[in-house]
Amino acid sequence: MDIIKFGIEKILYPLMEAKRGNHVRANTKVLLASERLSLHDLNSLREERLRRLLLHCVEHVPAYRQYKELVPQIVADPFTALTNFPILTKEAFRLDPESFIADDADRSTLIANNSGGSSGHPVQFYMDRHTVEYYEAARWRGLRWYGITPGSRSLLIWGNPFELDKMEQRRYRLTERYLKNRRIIPAYALDPAQMPEHVRLLNRYRPEYLYGYAGALALFARLIKEQGLQLKHRLKAVVSTSETLHPWQRELLAEVFAAPVVNEYGARDGGIIAYQCPEGGLHLSAENLVAEVSDLLTGELLPAGERGLLLVTDLNNFVQPRLRYQLGDEVIISNQLCSCGRTLPLLAEVCGREDDIFVTTDGQFVHGVAFANCIKRLPEVEAFQIIQVAPEQAQVLLVTKDGLEPPGLEGVKADYQALLPGTKISYQLVEAIPPSPSGKTRYAIRQFPLEK
Repeated sequence: MDIIKFGIEKILYPLMEAKRGNHVRANTKVLLASERLSLHDLNSLREERLRRLLLHCVEHVPAYRQYKELVPQIVADPFTALTNFPILTKEAFRLDPESFIADDADRSTLIANNSGGSSGHPVQFYMDRHTVEYYEAARWRGLRWYGITPGSRSLLIWGNPFELDKMEQRRYRLTERYLKNRRIIPAYALDPAQMPEHVRLLNRYRPEYLYGYAGALALFARLIKEQGLQLKHRLKAVVSTSETLHPWQRELLAEVFAAPVVNEYGARDGGIIAYQCPEGGLHLSAENLVAEVSDLLTGELLPAGERGLLLVTDLNNFVQPRLRYQLGDEVIISNQLCSCGRTLPLLAEVCGREDDIFVTTDGQFVHGVAFANCIKRLPEVEAFQIIQVAPEQAQVLLVTKDGLEPPGLEGVKADYQALLPGTKISYQLVEAIPPSPSGKTRYAIRQFPLEK
């Protein structure tokens, strides 16, 4: 029996619900109950939630007050009314985020967050507990499809906070282990020489599932395979998140771990957008959001089956709503239903670019997300890009608000050097960072093959 799991599910969560009004488990039950509604009933539920959000926006959100003339259309057909609101890019939002905060929001309850910065442009925004709890509920709904519950033991291929001092790191590890029932293998420091130790941890710890960045999970699996290490524990699932899960990565993970490979598609500034079911369908969290797809160049809405930029309208965030928010990912929405029986709409494909994995001079691997985690400490940095030309050479481009070197840069330089020991890293302040041919600005680029 897993004592920590028992304590989390039978003691900790009930206490949180009684004392703090936590609704994650209740919301999860609500989502599980609605995932098989008839298409008519599911659409009616979403229509009512969207209507309420749009009426709130034109009444209480300064950025949207100019659209009050849409009230009759919002009442009659909120889905059509939504298309009359402008597409909101991250750049447009960053110009005046204050104008998106509702005038009736209780600012003492706002929860600050920021995007993962995968494009090199992290976005700061606010949520409230209601929003966060529905984000979490969408994740636990998806995991429940694999028999995984909030107390289930997990092993994460993830990143540890650089900014924590030793005492804070100890507290962080204890919280992860005893209040969340999970252990962490740093994604930014997958040393091939430490792989036997990592596999011993997996076999000894016996997690119910493995969770991590797509690229890091694939690298972890590749090193296990190359070193012929033996896995003695069967996982319920390997859950890939934060990056595009490519077919070759899925095949490798399935081969090495002999477990279902699950795609979790989400974003800090969009919540859990979609979750893959055991039948393979990537189901949108339709009760939580409205998803649209627009043409990359014209912004025109595209029908199901065509590839374009994803626009997300969060149906739960009333404190700082962002209508038709452009996450920067390219997707294809399907018009088919899944064979699993769930009526939640499907994403046919998420067409994005995963973080690059860098190589140190002594053959260790560093996951690109580590560089983004470090740079978040510098609010003066509006965009950045790190390019590794060879294991011995890398360049960092920085765009700052005033064009000057930001305070605290020396600390980030030290962290980057710790991540890439032996690599000569140069730094350059620039006015702008050019986008890649796909239109996205990548924050991590490796210009040589990932080979040992």
